[in-house]
Amino acid sequence: MLRCSDNSFYIGLTTDVSRRVAEHETGTIPKAYTHSRRPVQLVWVGEFHTHEEAFAFERQIKGWSRAKKKALIDDDWDIIHQIVNDERKQRELKKRNENSD
Repeated sequence: MLRCSDNSFYIGLTTDVSRRVAEHETGTIPKAYTHSRRPVQLVWVGEFHTHEEAFAFERQIKGWSRAKKKALIDDDWDIIHQIVNDERKQRELKKRNENSD
């Protein structure tokens, strides 16, 4: 995961982290999300046994809130679990409210 100069996050997968970060940093791919958001900073790396596992986790964290991504960067799983519980409670409350209408 990269933090961009506009404080947004870019999430991707690669088999060569150093090469891929360098590509983002130098802007070798003009259509890349990070191209106009340089400089970028590598803030989190995960290792996976298979491409499928890596892809599934990439898809998962792309859907996460900014707070959850920050907690991942900080390796704060307690905060991640708290956010998940709060999100679950909000969904349940919303569902109850929709059913009572």
